[in-house]
Formats: sequence, structure tokens, C-alpha cells
Amino acid sequence: MNSQIHVVCPAKTLHHLRQLSTNTNLVFITGATGYIGSRLVPLLLQQGCVVTALVRPGSEKKLPSGCTPVLGDPLQRESFADKISPAKTFIQLVGVPHPTPRKAEQFRQIDLVSVRASVAAASTAGIEHFVYVSVAHPAPVMKAYIEVRKEGEELIHQSGMNATILRPWYVLGPGHRWAFALLPIYWLCERFPPTRDGARRLGLLRLSHMLAALTAAVSIPATGVRVWGVPEMRARAR
Repeated sequence: MNSQIHVVCPAKTLHHLRQLSTNTNLVFITGATGYIGSRLVPLLLQQGCVVTALVRPGSEKKLPSGCTPVLGDPLQRESFADKISPAKTFIQLVGVPHPTPRKAEQFRQIDLVSVRASVAAASTAGIEHFVYVSVAHPAPVMKAYIEVRKEGEELIHQSGMNATILRPWYVLGPGHRWAFALLPIYWLCERFPPTRDGARRLGLLRLSHMLAALTAAVSIPATGVRVWGVPEMRARAR
């Protein structure tokens, strides 16, 4: 990877953000051009948040108007750590797309390395609220993915930051529709006492539920570490 990554964030822009910081939710987000992030950023802007997004060079064109790009490498904290301030909220969305059991090594090389960098950088920057998308657990499959996400959760606990940890299992949406066929099975399992808890914890979320939970986490910061599982995330869309 090229470690000579420059940052685009004009001095005037930083000065303006600092002026806004006393009464506006300033958000720094990684993974802003991904499946969830590309849909979340416009919603945050609509809510009046000032959003700065960490992107690799060339990806800044994918950001919506009004979102300030910072060019850097999410796996290298030194490429973005000094550009987080004056953000109050940090959203960590970096992850291997389309997780499968065969991507175990990628989870450790990308997901884990990026959350280590983000937690360390956010903590040093004095972030008031860290938002992390983990995964529902325990579960009978995706063990490598779950272990990496649990390590990410532990890093957050150790940092001492206020945080919201979201634990979805599978998000239904464009390009992720095959699991709609499982909804009747989930409906039955949630009504059968021996399988009820597992079906709820590992329930399927619609994309709208995921986005509603993330925007709610930003607008209602946590004190300490708050964990929202599938039932809590579904409730945010009501």
C-alpha cells in the first residue's frame, strides 16, 4: 500500500468546522462509499450533520455534495488521525464486502486492522461518541468474522470512549435479496419458545432498519458503551 497519501481538507474548511462544533453534530466516517455508508451519508447531511469522510484517493468523487473528503488509508492511522478533529462522532464502517467463511484472512487484514487504527485515532482525537457496526453473536456460522468483530468491540471497551455498538446479522436490501425467502421461517421460529431468542438475535434486518439505527445512534449519543442488537435496531425504524 502507498503510505504517501495526502489529505484534502482546506484550512478554511477546518476553521469553519471548528466554528460549527459548538452546536452541530460533526461526524467523521470511514467506509462512506460502501454499501451502508453510501446510503448513510446523505441521511446524515439531511439531518444537519457536518460530515467528513475518509476515502482513498480517487473515491472522493463518490461522495455526495456537502460531504468533506479526507484522503487517507483506513488501515494506517497516521494518514488520517490528525484530520479527525473537530468531529464529535466517529462512525466505523470499514469491512470486507460480502463476508463469507472463506474470507477469514481478509477479515483480520482489513476489518481488524482498520478498527484498531480507528479506535486509536479516535481516542487520541478526543471523540465523544464512537459508533461501530459489529455482528450478532453467538452464532453457528461465520466464526472468523464474529471473532474479528468481537475483538473490535473489546478495543472500544478498552479505549474508554462512549460508544454505540450495533450487532446486525444480515441486512436485506439491493443486491442482498436472497434471504427474503427465509422470512417465513424466521416468523415461525420467533413464535416457538425454544428458538425464539436465537431467531430474534440473529434476525434479518431491512436496510431501512440499519440506516434508522445508525442515524439514531448519531443523534442520541451514548454514555458508556451501549449495545443494540437486532430487536433494538428494528425498534428505531418505528
